[in-house]
Amino acid sequence: MMMAPNAQRRSEKSHQAILAAAMDLSAERGYGNVTVEAIAARAGVSKKTIYRWWPTKGAVILEALGELAQTATVFPDTGDLVADLRTQTAAVLDFLASPRTGSAYLGLIAETQHDEALARDLVEQLIKPRVAVAMDRLRSAQRQGQLSPEADLELIVELLYGPIYYRRLLHLGPHTDDRLHALIDHVLSQWR
Repeated sequence: MMMAPNAQRRSEKSHQAILAAAMDLSAERGYGNVTVEAIAARAGVSKKTIYRWWPTKGAVILEALGELAQTATVFPDTGDLVADLRTQTAAVLDFLASPRTGSAYLGLIAETQHDEALARDLVEQLIKPRVAVAMDRLRSAQRQGQLSPEADLELIVELLYGPIYYRRLLHLGPHTDDRLHALIDHVLSQWR
């Protein structure tokens, strides 16, 4: 007797196919040239299936980026804050420079200038969780005596990551390792 396919497994397979298709198409065509129709065709699902889970193309790509960012930009805690920041910021640079994730992320950021709901979702689903991880690592550094108890952790995060996004968004090229290390050293020197 044949068993019916598991609907939940089929749904998860379709879900993952949609996320992969959205990222592949964004890398191939650029964010602005991706459509829900193209995502559906690549994933082998209907547009109706996509709209059942997401309201827009941006929402699909945001979820895909969020999943990729969790694994691509892990924040280590080796006990050496400087080394951990170097590792993590290098991972962020790689994420932003990757043909698969970088163009999708920049396109999504551009779209948030015209879509307030997407902007809120970007902050809630991608930015805040990554900032929370960074803040946790900085609090750990405070407990270890590597940062002053008075250090403004939110400002440290802004000062470290702002220049990375600035250079990427304005197409100024990524920071060199030496420049990135100097940035980290300069920011941390204010709160040791």
